[in-house]
Formats: sequence, structure tokens, C-alpha cells
Amino acid sequence: MKTARVPLLAAIAMAITMLGACSSQKEPAEHAVANAEASLDAFRADAQQYAADQLKSVDASVARLKNNLSKADYDAVMQASPSVNGDIQALKSTVASAKSDAEATLAAAQSEWNDLSASVAPMVDKLQARIDQITKSHKLPPGMDKSAFEAARAGFDTLKSEWTEAGTEFTSGQAANAVRKARDVKAKVEDLGRKLEVAA
Repeated sequence: MKTARVPLLAAIAMAITMLGACSSQKEPAEHAVANAEASLDAFRADAQQYAADQLKSVDASVARLKNNLSKADYDAVMQASPSVNGDIQALKSTVASAKSDAEATLAAAQSEWNDLSASVAPMVDKLQARIDQITKSHKLPPGMDKSAFEAARAGFDTLKSEWTEAGTEFTSGQAANAVRKARDVKAKVEDLGRKLEVAA
């Protein structure tokens, strides 16, 4: 009778030990998952904007941690946590770099836009005045016939629309697109100015 009880007592003791060990890992595992989620959520919006694919991968890793936690597999959580945290930090670094590059590009585009606006807007006004003058006086520039002038006037109307569109894009935050369009407008304005003998 006594001999039979020894293995039973040993099994109970082992079970209690295992439960204790399991219980001792529960709190650290919960903290590990909570910390991973909080770290990721702190820059999630930027990550979605600058590194969406990498964010999906990290989200999947965090989801696996949470799944293991829900199954009370605390050992798996603790083993995987360092790797997941490393992935989160790598993502954070990627996002910071991409955001910095985007801000630098935006600053350069805004600076170029200011320069373009300062040169193109007055030229557009001069062209408008010149076209109005020619229309009123009927005195065409040397080497330009009536059909060429009408084409130039139609081209100018298109340029004005493109310039307005560029301004709209800039004010809506699309500085890079606005600058590309403004460069094209500037080249066309300068060409038309030469044809209509407008001083730069």
C-alpha cells in the first residue's frame, strides 16, 4: 500500500511543480505580448504609410504571440518574444528612415515650388497682357500669321489651366506632382514668351 502511494505522490508533486512553473510564466508572457502590441501601436500609422508590407509581417508575428498566450503556451510566447521585438525595432528603423527621406523630398519640392511660382506666375501675367494687346491692336509679332497666333492663344489657355492645376495640387499636399507640372508649364511659358516677344 505504502509503495503504491509513492509514485502517486511523486506525480502529484511533479504536477504541482509544473503548474507553479506555468503560473510563474503567465505574467511575464502577458507583459511580453502587451509590450509588443504597445510598441507597434506607437508608430502603426506611420508604418502603414511608409512600410505597409513589413507591417503586415510583424502583425502576423504578434498575432502568433497572442494565439500562444490564449492557449496558455507561455513558454512559446517567451521564446518567440525576443525575435518579435527585434522585428518591431527593425520595422521602426525602416519607418523612421523612410519618413525622414519623404520629409526631405517634400521640403525640397516645397522650396522648388516657391522658386517656380516666383518666376512662372509673373510670366503668365505678362503673356496674358501681351495676348490681350495683340488681340486688340491686331498687330502680330514678326514672322507670326493669324493662324499661328490663334494656336499660341489656345496654347496659352491650356497653360493657364495646367498652372492652376499645379497650384491646386500643391495646396492639397501633392508638392512633388505640382513641381513636375510647374516645370513643364515653365518651359512652355518661356517658349511661348519668345514667340510673342515677351521679355522674361
